[in-house]
Amino acid sequence: MYKALKMLKYLILVKVHTKWSALVFWLNGVKFNSFVTQGVPYVHVSLDAICIFGKRLTMNNGVIFSNSGGNGKCRIEVRQGAVLLIGEDVGMSDVTITCHNKITIGNNVLLGVGAQIRDTDNHSLNPQDWINGKDWENKKTAPIIIGNNVFIGAYSHILKGVSIGNNSVVGAGSVVTKNIPAREIWAGNPAKYIKKMEDE
Repeated sequence: MYKALKMLKYLILVKVHTKWSALVFWLNGVKFNSFVTQGVPYVHVSLDAICIFGKRLTMNNGVIFSNSGGNGKCRIEVRQGAVLLIGEDVGMSDVTITCHNKITIGNNVLLGVGAQIRDTDNHSLNPQDWINGKDWENKKTAPIIIGNNVFIGAYSHILKGVSIGNNSVVGAGSVVTKNIPAREIWAGNPAKYIKKMEDE
């Protein structure tokens, strides 16, 4: 009986969170289809930005404990003139996506707990810009492309200008600074080639 009540509570919470998240998406101009969310994510999309979520997106925003150990909210920020495209059947837990240029995420992608995807440094790397107030306007950006069937391990960082090929894996805690070809496993800080994906 207790397990049945617990499951009922879970299902009701997911329904409420999903409806509330749909309102948050709509208010931010996000184009979305079917999705399920535990908890409500932080979302900020600028008026002239484009943000599209594909079908069957799943998000864990920390309200209901998961096996991954994450308990934070997903944070999605799409700034002025930027484009964020998320494909179908994508899952994420406590993920941060900061888009100031363009980020494309393919289909069947799993983004592990605490992963961060940023197509900008957020700040200029020139100390003079910090002093003269041009820090934000002189920051560098470059598009990110994540292919289909990619797994990004927990607490990994995908940095600006990176492309990750189809069917690849990024090990937990990695910092990806270079392009990763299709069907390869990379890991480390900075991430390096480990081996080819084997056919199952």
